[in-house]
Amino acid sequence: MSGFDPSRVYSISVLPGESHPESPSAIEDQFYQFLSGYRVGGEFIYRDRLRSSLLMHHHSLEVDLGDLGAWNEELGQKVQGQPGEVIPLLESALTRLARALLHPTANEAELSRTAAESVPAMQVVLKSGMNLLQFRDLTANTLTTLVRLPGIVINASQISSRATELHLQCKGCRSVQIVKVPSTLGGEKAALPRRCMVPAPEGQKKDCPLDPFIILHDRSTFCDQQTIKLQEAPDMVPVGELPRHMTVHAERYLTGKVVPGSRIIATGIYSTFAPSKGKSTAGAPALRQPYLRLQGIELDSSLSSPGSKAFTPEEEEEFQQLGRSDNLYERFASSVAPSIYGNLDIKKAVVSLLFGGSKKILPDGARLRGDINVLLLGDPGTAKSQLLKFVEKVAPISVYTSGKGSSAAGLTASVQRDPASREFYLEGGAMVLADGGVVCIDEFDKMRDEDRVAIHEAMEQQTISIAKAGITTMLNSRTSVLAAANPVFGRYDDMKSPGENIDFQTTILSRFDLIWLLKDEHNEARDRTIAKHVMNIHMNKEIDQEVEGEIDIERMKRYITYAKSRCAPRLTPEAAEMLSSHFVSLRKQVAQIERDNDERSSIPITVRQLEAIIRVSESIAKVSLSPTVLPHHVEEAIRLFKQSTMHAVAAGSVDGMSNSELRGQMESIEKELKRRLPIGWSTSYASLTREFVTQQGYSQHALEKCLYVLEKREVVRFSGQRKVVHRSGV
Repeated sequence: MSGFDPSRVYSISVLPGESHPESPSAIEDQFYQFLSGYRVGGEFIYRDRLRSSLLMHHHSLEVDLGDLGAWNEELGQKVQGQPGEVIPLLESALTRLARALLHPTANEAELSRTAAESVPAMQVVLKSGMNLLQFRDLTANTLTTLVRLPGIVINASQISSRATELHLQCKGCRSVQIVKVPSTLGGEKAALPRRCMVPAPEGQKKDCPLDPFIILHDRSTFCDQQTIKLQEAPDMVPVGELPRHMTVHAERYLTGKVVPGSRIIATGIYSTFAPSKGKSTAGAPALRQPYLRLQGIELDSSLSSPGSKAFTPEEEEEFQQLGRSDNLYERFASSVAPSIYGNLDIKKAVVSLLFGGSKKILPDGARLRGDINVLLLGDPGTAKSQLLKFVEKVAPISVYTSGKGSSAAGLTASVQRDPASREFYLEGGAMVLADGGVVCIDEFDKMRDEDRVAIHEAMEQQTISIAKAGITTMLNSRTSVLAAANPVFGRYDDMKSPGENIDFQTTILSRFDLIWLLKDEHNEARDRTIAKHVMNIHMNKEIDQEVEGEIDIERMKRYITYAKSRCAPRLTPEAAEMLSSHFVSLRKQVAQIERDNDERSSIPITVRQLEAIIRVSESIAKVSLSPTVLPHHVEEAIRLFKQSTMHAVAAGSVDGMSNSELRGQMESIEKELKRRLPIGWSTSYASLTREFVTQQGYSQHALEKCLYVLEKREVVRFSGQRKVVHRSGV
């Protein structure tokens, strides 16, 4: 009996020449041969890997199912079709091999004794290239088979210990028994035997009660386990449905590998367990809850759609050529939302947002973000939301949300309570799910102020700190923000300064790298072209040949992923010199505008804006896969910055008047008005216009602005749709 290891299944051929190839021991032998004999070229892959992991005291080994299929196809099929029965055999073969490697000279009998102490049971981690299944494809037919699921971890429980072997002592006769606990969820309940089966000693009557066993915890053996909640990726959810969830059960070396927010591909056995008592289906023996028994885990290191981290050599070659092709930047910009006419500069800003600058970590541990945030401020009907929708489609990871329908918790993170264990856990919101991608926020101006404040930290420090319900923690949110908003009055009012048009606080505006004002200007020639463009789209005609050389969405997506993972441009000394001198002149310019307008600019130009220009120039260099930022990249970045943010800063000066002249006119109009209108009197707006503008030659704008200021001070008030002006105060 010496070779009969108690935990292994043996079968013996009864008649000579009859060995059953399907018997468990035969399958285990085949696995043993595979692990010890599989080699590529001159090296025995698994044997060498096993030896090195044993030296590090790691008792797990990664087995590639592709290798197993190449060695013996039938065996590979078995692992995929009946993993619950076959994988324990594979693990037991691995344990045998590990013990044989550590004690090469011992015979089988000594092995089972000594090696059991030195090598505990080994764990097999499976790696496979099977097709990915989506959550909605998991049906009753896939139960008990091996599946691969991509998803986002939304919650990983704390690691707890589960007994694998229980030492039980009978209350009556004090005998000790060892019971193995099955590794399935819900198998713990069935582990304890009800009766003591130890035979009575000679001449004594045995009287053991029902349920006699006490568990001796200090002698039992334990392993780690963890429950992970997996949710399908937002881009896989059909419209109008909630994302599905799946409980994943990890053990031993597979625990503690993931944190909430990480995108993973889980390989495991799709099986079921009987739910605990509290659930409604607890009484029904045939209804069971599905879960995934984890056998292998791959982190999606590319932070994007599954499988994109592996670029084939052909793709790399193609992308390198694309990067070297001339005016790629222009082509890329014209491929952004080709259904929208014009707005080329804004499309260029969107391209720089998609590529992003280079992240930097300083020696003292401070991080400088590389993501670019863009704000589109403009009149209705200037295709802002269309741009946002396009970016959502083309960015490798993206979340689209609208301002009114988003709360602070939905954007950052919420604290939930687990119904089973009653402990709190965090669920990440949109900014956490889009880690490494883009968050598109539409209707940014309609958000409540307290919700908008929640994303301040996410936009600059790229983390989200939470202190709720006894949980204090930080989550990563390395995202770019693309926001679209309308000015205060619905349309941009040229009569008013930017501060009056833009209702945001300086704090949030300084976090945007580029702020674009989109005005719907009336211009006959432009209107004709736009109308023609829209007609062509609606008639499904080929849009004019200007779209030649356009890059399709799929290719753009892959190229962006490639550039982000392979390229991080750095500034050259000439570029740095250009940037610093330019920044100084920008500050001068803003100071001048502020002096003229006699008010602080609502759009600040701070050191953040200098960093913004650096980031934009890095991302423009990244489009052509250039390792360094050259002067022409910087020139383009400065041009974009002037077109956007600087243009918005200077937008207040009207009618070719400098602000000091305007202010002078306003003061004299105010004096005249107060003399002409005693308190309590009223006059019509038209007569004021006739008197001041036509007769005395003041500008219409000065009169408007003066009345606006007086109304704010409650000196005058309007009635009758602003037709009548009442003097109400001093």
